[in-house]
Amino acid sequence: MIQLTNLQSRIQGQLSRPLSLYGIGLTEYLILRSLKSAPAHRMRRIDLAQAVGLSASGVTRVLNPMEKIGLVEKDHVERDARVRLVVLTEAGTRVFDEASTSFNQVAESLLKPISPEQQKALAGLVNALL
Repeated sequence: MIQLTNLQSRIQGQLSRPLSLYGIGLTEYLILRSLKSAPAHRMRRIDLAQAVGLSASGVTRVLNPMEKIGLVEKDHVERDARVRLVVLTEAGTRVFDEASTSFNQVAESLLKPISPEQQKALAGLVNALL
């Protein structure tokens, strides 16, 4: 189990470095990615938290600075004033699209030492653990 934790830390570190050039970290990138793939680029805060593996309060702590720099906006649902949606902005889309190139390059380089068959087997193992 320690080896998995060490691997996770190594992967996060390698993915975070190039993302920092865009002013975001890995968690912010995952939030932008989730919003980009969501219908109308908007999600409920609780759904977004689940998508990126954070608590509701944890995702709020990450979203507040993202909102201040214009990557996301918060929007109300007319039918239910208690529900707030998180909306991807144009600036957030731009940052995500630019950062994705670097993210994908690093991700590919991380998997390069193993064969396509091993990559497929690894994906199966990871999916089984999720």
